[in-house]
Amino acid sequence: MHELTIVATITVDPERVGTMRLLFDALLVTTRLEKGCICYDLHQDNDDPSRFMFYETWESRTLWQDHMTAAHVKAFQNAADGIIMSVQLFEMTRLHETP
Repeated sequence: MHELTIVATITVDPERVGTMRLLFDALLVTTRLEKGCICYDLHQDNDDPSRFMFYETWESRTLWQDHMTAAHVKAFQNAADGIIMSVQLFEMTRLHETP
């Protein structure tokens, strides 16, 4: 089975970036301990601080789906309700390994 790469861009309310950063920090800590999580990195746009990008690698799509239904993800989603303005999510497969 191939690893799954997730790229997600999230735009948040510009007035609530600080709050969102705290929510993201808590999500990062818990998610990185999950079964199947290989990489779970968060980036913030240099020109637009209200835009974030997650770059994730999971052992399998099934384990990523388990993550998406986990209690801590649901709690994050509830806490971020009204702060997140948009989400774009892409499921991807790496074509070549790094030499």
